[in-house]
Amino acid sequence: MDHQPPPAKPDEQTDANQAYVDWFRQSSPYINTHRGKTFVLMLPGAALEHRNFDNIVHDITLLTSLGVRLVLVHGTRPQIDARLRAAGTESSFHNNLRITDQRSMTHVAEAAGATRTAIEAALSTGLPNSPMHGAYIRVVSGNFITAKPLGVRDGIDLQHTGQVRRIDSDAVHRALAGNAVVLLSPLGYSPTGEVFNLACTDVATEVAVALGADKLIAFNAGGGIRDRRQKLVRELNLRQCADLLAANAGNADAYEVLHACRQACSRGVTRAQIISYSEDGALIKELFTRDGRGTMVYRDSYEVVRRARIDDVGGIIELISPLEEQGILVRRSRELLETEVDHFTVMEKDGMIVACAALYPYPEKFTGELACVVTHSDYRNGGRAAKLLTHIERQARRLKLRTLFTLTTQTAHWFVEQGFAAGGVDDLPDSRQSLYNYQRNSKIFVRSLVST
Repeated sequence: MDHQPPPAKPDEQTDANQAYVDWFRQSSPYINTHRGKTFVLMLPGAALEHRNFDNIVHDITLLTSLGVRLVLVHGTRPQIDARLRAAGTESSFHNNLRITDQRSMTHVAEAAGATRTAIEAALSTGLPNSPMHGAYIRVVSGNFITAKPLGVRDGIDLQHTGQVRRIDSDAVHRALAGNAVVLLSPLGYSPTGEVFNLACTDVATEVAVALGADKLIAFNAGGGIRDRRQKLVRELNLRQCADLLAANAGNADAYEVLHACRQACSRGVTRAQIISYSEDGALIKELFTRDGRGTMVYRDSYEVVRRARIDDVGGIIELISPLEEQGILVRRSRELLETEVDHFTVMEKDGMIVACAALYPYPEKFTGELACVVTHSDYRNGGRAAKLLTHIERQARRLKLRTLFTLTTQTAHWFVEQGFAAGGVDDLPDSRQSLYNYQRNSKIFVRSLVST
């Protein structure tokens, strides 16, 4: 015979109600903050088979009702494994990547389709007396992802295992603007009609970056990242994140989600959070309470653009040396940099030089050379070079310069995108023409600074 707990005493019920009211009031600022924002949720295949998945669906429903724009990226690894076992076969792996041959690709596609259908069904329920009642969530899926093969790695042909090439972000934004939840499977399509098996973490990261998402929320088995003493690490900047990645290199579950979060934040996503898919309400607690339930990775907010100083020379050398070794930049000695440091503008984050550019004016010709535009590899694709260019243009205008010119061997497309037009040696000042290296054969681009 089941024993029912005794009914709560009136004062206990009052205390519980008041605690709920207090929490709801304290969550109001977060509700206002998150409304209209775009979140990418990364759900591994194991999360979809966990008994807590229904609760995650309920929480997703709550977020949509609060006006959050959601993109769900799901994984399929255990689902693919199950189908391969049923077919009496299995996959080989290389560096935790499945080697997807043609036969396996059939099972991969079947697993992705079945998983997507199951998620759509879960988001479509609306039974009375359930959190889904009256939700009416519209789910949109499609071929939003263009992919390409990973190819041969360490002598191993990964065949139909691919990586994201492009996200149709405009189409995704249109679906989100129509109040739909966008559901993406880890499959990509090539212009030649091939289908590629993708990593869920790769898809989620690239989607978050392409959309300019406000958050990437990664679910995993263990929840937030823990330090060597097994204490939960609640916040990580990018530098701290790099240190913990090294410490978790042997823990594939923690490493993959942490790497995805760091990649997303270093490429423009403001926040990324890691939470457990096994904990009921972890998503709500992470988003609507002060302390959260997982680990948050964030972009360093302290980012300054300023003129370079003599003590920045070491940081500039560290930044440009890899490109000098590749022959992309002309080598500059420390002595030369020390004499020319006044020409440099740098971007600094937490004491680290992450980008630089130089302006060499030729006032007699009312022009200036834009040179040595470099962004640290961890901070590329975040618009920092364009931001530096804006500062250089302001300096040039203060010097009454009318044009900027630049010489490049490998980044012509970027300068064209910034409004530079192709030029020739005759566009250079006489003194600069005499230094032009015909063997290097740099392309010349010019941009007017005069408003028309």
